[in-house]
Amino acid sequence: MTHTNTLADPRVETALSRMFALAEQDGTTARASLPPGAIESLAPQELADAASGIFMPISADGGKLLYNLVRAIRPATVVEFGMSFGISTLHLAAAVRDNGTGRVITTEMSKEKIAAARSTFAETGLDDLITILEGDARETLADVEGPLELVLLDGWKDLCLPVLRQLEPRLRPGALVVADDVDQGEGLLKPYLDYVRDPANGYQCVTFPIEDGMEISCRL
Repeated sequence: MTHTNTLADPRVETALSRMFALAEQDGTTARASLPPGAIESLAPQELADAASGIFMPISADGGKLLYNLVRAIRPATVVEFGMSFGISTLHLAAAVRDNGTGRVITTEMSKEKIAAARSTFAETGLDDLITILEGDARETLADVEGPLELVLLDGWKDLCLPVLRQLEPRLRPGALVVADDVDQGEGLLKPYLDYVRDPANGYQCVTFPIEDGMEISCRL
């Protein structure tokens, strides 16, 4: 029996290694690299433009967790809010490739990041599985058809709850919603966490202790 793991494809390994190295070399967080008060005061597009050179990657273990989740539930549609340079997107698309079914729809506002990500996706041979929606996710995701089975929320934290609420009617029972960086302590993710952790809103949640924490919420 052949066991396929696209993460081990030399093209994917090379791209991920390069991006993780650049992210580590960058040595910055979004808050540290942006002007003081930018996250609270700038509009989403202004933030995206200001952060166009910042990787803001998911961790290597976080990427592997996403890969495993996609392999396990075999979603027909994966939605990602906040592509950045595409590290997490590659993990999602690799899993879709190995499942033999599905697609990844991702969102990004920075034209520079989109251009870089398109080149990387083509380099890895996963570009045929990935659709990039350019612009404000609250607008670009409006017409994405359901049912949706896995959603990754890794964009600006204050927009995670609005994006989830927009996608909610299209989540099938059993769908997984994953939010990254829940332990950063900024407070911007608190409304989202309060919402998904309230049983009345129809989720069962667990915080997975990887890097800055990943909240995994199952739609009941």
